[in-house]
Amino acid sequence: MYKLLKQEGRAKRGEFHTVHGIIQTPVFMNVGTAAAIKGAVSTQDLQQIKTQVQLSNTYHLHVRPGDELIKEMGGLHKFMVWDKPILTDSGGFQVFSLAGLRKIKEEGVYFNSHIDGKKIFMGPEESMQIQSHLASTIAMAFDECPSSVAERSYVEASVARTARWLKRCKAELGRLNQMEDTINKHQMLFGINQGAIFDDIRIEHAKQISQLDLDGYAIGGLAVGESHEEMYHILDVTVPHLPLEKPTYLMGVGTPANILEGVERGVDFFDCVYPSRNGRHGHLYTNQGKINLFNQKYERDPKPIEEGCQCPACRHYSRAYIRHLLKAKEMLGMRLCVLHNLYFYNTMMEEIRDALDQGRFHAYKEEKLYGMGQRNM
Repeated sequence: MYKLLKQEGRAKRGEFHTVHGIIQTPVFMNVGTAAAIKGAVSTQDLQQIKTQVQLSNTYHLHVRPGDELIKEMGGLHKFMVWDKPILTDSGGFQVFSLAGLRKIKEEGVYFNSHIDGKKIFMGPEESMQIQSHLASTIAMAFDECPSSVAERSYVEASVARTARWLKRCKAELGRLNQMEDTINKHQMLFGINQGAIFDDIRIEHAKQISQLDLDGYAIGGLAVGESHEEMYHILDVTVPHLPLEKPTYLMGVGTPANILEGVERGVDFFDCVYPSRNGRHGHLYTNQGKINLFNQKYERDPKPIEEGCQCPACRHYSRAYIRHLLKAKEMLGMRLCVLHNLYFYNTMMEEIRDALDQGRFHAYKEEKLYGMGQRNM
């Protein structure tokens, strides 16, 4: 259940009540594709760096180790030792990214595993069954993510099929939640709005899916090649047609600036691989913009990544030491950088929530963007 606590313009401050605890929104979900954050980050670390929600991937876990094995182990929460909410995405985006290996039909998608080439079929029912085995807090509906440069006729047909698939997802999850051996009988379902960069298709689809009274609504198919301006425009025209009293999730986005712009347009949930992926390459987020620890100027730098930061890396180690670890390809270097970046993101979300509570989000957003200087954003 979602509780809207406050609004400033279209920005929302809320609480989302789930069987695995309350999520304070706006929130950033830390991406653990294969049930772990890349960079040797444990679930104990996630507790320390203020993580509220962990996101895992349906397709990847289905392929390895197998969703039935995870069900046997008591579900994803037990398997990875994490007691807070988990969102599983439906596998739809992986189908999009496996363009060369797939065939899309009304019943679902036929494609080959990226690991061993094995033939796999996934449709709405299969995606719900896999996610039910995983027993995540929130399951995402199975959709197709059309390319942002796809022809209008293709996008129309794709979105119409995604709408039909969503009804099948809802019916199947309803059935699974009633079953005796289902681990999480309170699994929630979020539907996904698609439509590439066509305003009218997005709006029509948003209106259509809003009638299904789902637990939340996501906007998918952005940050896949369109410009930031196009993305913000799609949010401007689409979000007002999604239910205000339900959480809105912008999938796969983004940079700190993208998140601030998304919050301003009414988005509650975000996820992105940037903080962990960039961290593994020595690219670090700070309130003064992004820094690259591989730059020689940090070779003898005794300062922490960011003065005043309370993350596990900044509390103990210097830029010089972490840079040395990265250069020596020591895993600890990657780990410390990922911890810093995720802490930065989670702390920024905390600041956003505080600013909304105080009715000063717009001022906070301007200050934050100015401080970061929009460098390399």
